Amino acid sequence: MECAAKGARTRCLGPPVRRCARCGVVAYCSLSHQIAHWSDHKQECERLEQQMRNADMVNKFPFTFSEEATVRICEKQETRCLFLERWGLHQVGMWSYECSCGPLNISLNLSGLLMYWNLSSTFAPCTEPASPLSKQLSCWKEYYEWRSIPLDSPAAVVLQWPLTIYYALQLNATKGRNDQGNKVINIHYLGPDKELNQLASFGELLALLPQCNVHIELIGPAVPERRDGQRIELDRCAHCDDKDCKCKLTSERHSSKVTLQLHRGYYHDWFGDIVKDSCPHLIIAPNAGIAAYPSWKETIVCLAQLNLYTLFETAVTRNAQTFKIHSYSG
Repeated sequence: MECAAKGARTRCLGPPVRRCARCGVVAYCSLSHQIAHWSDHKQECERLEQQMRNADMVNKFPFTFSEEATVRICEKQETRCLFLERWGLHQVGMWSYECSCGPLNISLNLSGLLMYWNLSSTFAPCTEPASPLSKQLSCWKEYYEWRSIPLDSPAAVVLQWPLTIYYALQLNATKGRNDQGNKVINIHYLGPDKELNQLASFGELLALLPQCNVHIELIGPAVPERRDGQRIELDRCAHCDDKDCKCKLTSERHSSKVTLQLHRGYYHDWFGDIVKDSCPHLIIAPNAGIAAYPSWKETIVCLAQLNLYTLFETAVTRNAQTFKIHSYSG
């Protein structure tokens, strides 16, 4: 986290250890910087305070993580590394960044799309669902039952990205537009990080949103230079490890598709071109850290011009507890 007043007037005097006593979200390096920044922060302080007051409620936003899959981690009975080792996933494929042993720089180890779950078909959603969705999913248990996966499967750790998109679209009652029989949904995904190594998991949107062509623009500084501008089309789910599973058959390709377009940089730098080519139905920022990064200020100005629903998700530490705060605003 950076001092909220960094770069505003004078140089920071040290680490941002002084938090706003009212909201507890933003931090400062000194009392002088806190006082100097109050004229800017006071407009947001009340809203942030309300978010923190409702932290227990927003922490229950579904599809952030699965307690069933990671109960031993939640209860501190095992580390995340041991959890992954137990499943044979430690430092493997798209699971490489799910523990502190992963490379420090996400962009250093991204050579292409990793299409394997590294799990058997029993624990991975690798084929089309047995039946279409009959109701809106509201929790991991419902999702796992629909996909016929046991609740202790670790798949939820990676599936949080597409499932959060799915749930946000349901909240927004996104209509999309029609194109040759399929609904087209444009999503702007801001600040992708470790999910850049897990893009195959976005193929689950094919099952969650049938007869939809989902176009996702992923924009952020973590996108490697060599992948800037890369376009990825997903027409099937990620594969399991079973050699004879039908997920390997070409018949498992969907008529609809999920398209991922990668852009390196900040959203406000790409804003004009991306909005012109792909006007969004939803904007999502699952790794936002708005209070920690002043670079969000220019992006928020751009978002205000669109008057669209935007889902921000950011980890904020307060009183030795970590909350997932979801700001869903228009």
